[in-house]
Amino acid sequence: MNIKLNIQAWCSVQNGTVICNGKKIVSTDNEQGFSEFAKQVYKNQQWEYPKFFKMDRLSKLTFLTAEILLKELTISSEEKEQLAVVLSNKSASLDTDRKYQDSINSIENFYPSPAVFVYTLPNIGMGEVCIRHKIQGENAFFVFDDFNPLFLKQYAESLAQNNKAPQVLCGWTEIDEKGYNSFLYLASPNGTLPHTEETIKKLYTQS
Repeated sequence: MNIKLNIQAWCSVQNGTVICNGKKIVSTDNEQGFSEFAKQVYKNQQWEYPKFFKMDRLSKLTFLTAEILLKELTISSEEKEQLAVVLSNKSASLDTDRKYQDSINSIENFYPSPAVFVYTLPNIGMGEVCIRHKIQGENAFFVFDDFNPLFLKQYAESLAQNNKAPQVLCGWTEIDEKGYNSFLYLASPNGTLPHTEETIKKLYTQS
């Protein structure tokens, strides 16, 4: 069965701004840190998911981007069960790794935190999204030096062509000491934008 994927929806989060399908959803003071920004988005969207506040920063970034994107779509429970997730970034879980290492290095307050250690893998944020939305399809997390739209395109289409997943949530979710940047899109037969390297790159750079 040959499934043709197009881009159905997309969402980006960076510099205090959330854009979904070209529409600005949230715009805040870019000077505030990510933690305050995440709290403001949570309040703005009126979510009721207390576990959000226990997540590390990478998971929060991934979660809030996916949450806003999927909210804009009508996806049945059956479709979510088959939905694949393919994410990527540059720093893996280094942001959380540093925090965990600090808890080990502290002589006065030495206590390696199990709550932090849980998040010392970049795919945990993806797992949080899957748990929240009951997504049971294949998932994978890759680390690249830069955003790699061609790889995302080819991997998503390979899943579709091999009947692994009819729809794929793809993207990039990166956070470090310098800032944060998340871009997710849904590749689906129901999309209207061409699923090409050029289109993916264009949406990413416009965000």
